[in-house]
Amino acid sequence: MTKVSVIGAGNVGAEVARRIVEKNLADVVLVDVVEGVPQGKALDMLQSAPIEGFSNSIEGTNDYSNIQDSDIVVVTAGLARKPGMTREDLVIKNGQIITEVSKNIKKYAPKSFVVMVTNPLDVMTQLCWKTTGFDNNRVIGMAGILDTARFICFLSEETKVPAKKIEAVVLGGHGDAMVPLVDYTFIDGKPVKEAISADRLASIVQRTRDGGAEIVKLLKTGSAYYAPSASAVEMVDCILNDRKKVLPCSVYLKGQYGLLDVFIGVPVKIGAGGAEEIIELKLTEEEKHELHRSARVVKDTLLLCEK
Repeated sequence: MTKVSVIGAGNVGAEVARRIVEKNLADVVLVDVVEGVPQGKALDMLQSAPIEGFSNSIEGTNDYSNIQDSDIVVVTAGLARKPGMTREDLVIKNGQIITEVSKNIKKYAPKSFVVMVTNPLDVMTQLCWKTTGFDNNRVIGMAGILDTARFICFLSEETKVPAKKIEAVVLGGHGDAMVPLVDYTFIDGKPVKEAISADRLASIVQRTRDGGAEIVKLLKTGSAYYAPSASAVEMVDCILNDRKKVLPCSVYLKGQYGLLDVFIGVPVKIGAGGAEEIIELKLTEEEKHELHRSARVVKDTLLLCEK
C-alpha cells in the first residue's frame, strides 16, 4: 500500500493530510512533536471517511519511526510567518527544525521522496538535501506551483477570464525576489501585455510577490494553508501516479540557467522518478538577471542558516 508521511500537523500539514486521504492517494501518517495534536487531527479526519467516502487510513503520532517505508515525506514542520516577518527572518529557527526532521527522514525513510513546504522554502529544501544526502531528484521544494497559482488568480480577477484559460509560470526563489515570467503569460491564448496595461500588470506582479504576506496581514495570527497544501498535494499526486507534468518547483541546479549548487524554482517534469527533467526556458536578459538575483538571495540566506 502506498504511504505518505506528513511531518508537521499545523494548518498546512493537516490540510495536506486531509487532501491526500480524501483523494484516496495514499495512507497517511501525520507526525508532530506536540503530544495529542497529530493523534487528534488524524482521528477527526478518519471519522469523516464515512461521509467523504475515502478508504485510505490516517494515523497521528509523535514517533518518527512510524514514517518507515514511506514513499513520500511531505515536510511542513516549522514556524509560520508573523506580521512584519519576512521568509528570511525564519531561517535560523526553521533551519534547526528542518535539520532534525531531515536526520529522521534519513534514518527511518531512506528510500522516500521529500516534498519540502517549510519556509524559507528554497533554503530549507537545500538544507534537507544536504542533511539527508539523497539524490537531487528526490528532494523537491513546493514554491512555484503556489506562486503561479496566485499569479493566475490575480490575473483572472483582473480580466474576468476563468483561471483555466490562463497560462503563466513563476520562477526563482519563494520570496520577494520571485520572477513571474510575463512573456510566458497568456490570457485565453493572447499575450498578457495585450490584455492588461503595463501599470496594472506591474501591480499584479508585485501582488504575486507579496501574496503570502498579504494573507498573513489579513489573518493576523497565521499564514496561508489552503493554496499551499493544494500545491504540495499536486506534487504528491504527480510522483505517485507518474503524471510527467511540468510544474515550477525548487530543485537543485547544476549549471541550468547558468546557476550552480543552488535550489531554486524552475520548470520541472515531475513523475515517478521525482524531479525527472529540468526544462530550460529561453529568458530575456532582464528575466535571467532577476533569476540570478533571486538565487543570490537564496545562497545568502543559506549562509545564515549554516553559521
